[in-house]
Amino acid sequence: MDVEFRGNRRPQGNRPLVQERETYFLLVDQGMSFAEAARAVGISTRTGERWRNGRGASGRIKAYPPLNAAPVDESSDPSRYLREADRVHIADRLLEKATIRAIAAELGRSPSTISREVRRNGTLLADGRWHYRPYTAQRRADARRPRPKTGKIGQNPELHDFIQTHLTLRWSPEQICHALRRHFTHRPDMHVSHETIYQALYTQGRTELRREPTRTLRTGRARRRPRRLADRRRFRAVKNKVMISQRPPEAADRAVPGHWEGDLILGRNKHSAIATLVERSTRYLMLVHLPDGYNSAAVRDALITTVNPLPPHLKRSLTWDQGTEMAAHRGFTMATNVPVYFCDPGSPWQRGSNENTNGLLRQYFPKGTDLSTHTPEDLQAVATELNSRPRKTLDWETPTERLHKLLTA
Repeated sequence: MDVEFRGNRRPQGNRPLVQERETYFLLVDQGMSFAEAARAVGISTRTGERWRNGRGASGRIKAYPPLNAAPVDESSDPSRYLREADRVHIADRLLEKATIRAIAAELGRSPSTISREVRRNGTLLADGRWHYRPYTAQRRADARRPRPKTGKIGQNPELHDFIQTHLTLRWSPEQICHALRRHFTHRPDMHVSHETIYQALYTQGRTELRREPTRTLRTGRARRRPRRLADRRRFRAVKNKVMISQRPPEAADRAVPGHWEGDLILGRNKHSAIATLVERSTRYLMLVHLPDGYNSAAVRDALITTVNPLPPHLKRSLTWDQGTEMAAHRGFTMATNVPVYFCDPGSPWQRGSNENTNGLLRQYFPKGTDLSTHTPEDLQAVATELNSRPRKTLDWETPTERLHKLLTA
């Protein structure tokens, strides 16, 4: 292409340089340098740079995009994401000192969307104002959009090892995330939520944590599932029972230690069982060995052997469900001086601490296994491990620590 260089370089005023722009970009596409193309059409190199890269807002001059940029889809259909035109509108209105809510109303967006966009893609100046460049913001948004992304756990080997180690110790994700905040108080890069850990374990396509849920999560599930209502229990008659409504009020508010909740966890085909006792105030656990079955006499004798060594101020009451294994409750009360109170039928939440603990125990004693194979030493080791776990309801103290405080006081 033959191009005639302009000899007259006098100012042209505000006349639009439409033909010059087309010629400039054509020369650049043919391999001419930016400076030579600018000299050929009679413009400065800075003007050519603005044509190529666009211009940011300055004073009364508004920003405009590159003149040879790819066309942007500006359809009227609503978009989930902010488009380039939306970002240009935000930048112009911020220069006019419009409020975030006013800009959001004009774009039909939530104020939090606009505020988050400015904070994420803008620059905070020394005077507290935000400097927002719409085309830079668009490039940043386009760079962040591709999926899949490596999560926070996968990017930080130290965080990954800490979580994996404590999952191996059978800590729950919520216990792990609070331990991270306690051990790495001033390191936000080591803080994650429990949902982030669950996502790393369960979400398809992620390999941030080893997918061994049967060994690391107490539910033992390979995938998540919603909660469902438990089956209703049959009504079981126990003679001379005292209902939970007559239990002392001090047991309900958990302010006074010594009130226990009890139940059985059953083995395969209901041929074996382990009795569980949980102290309501400290959540301290004791496991009761039942080698001779779980009829009322066997349960009574085993509970007497377990409860009698406790100091008097830790023997105030025992709350049980409607199971017939406690039919000999009066004999237990006479031997230990501990009254027994029974829950209402089909109301397991009245022994919430015990029900929660029984769920934790299923990680050690899975359903469908023979529980008679476990020795008293095995039960003591499991109870010690659970009593050494931090609990959210105890402000992340362990049951052993909380019980020790009560005994020393």
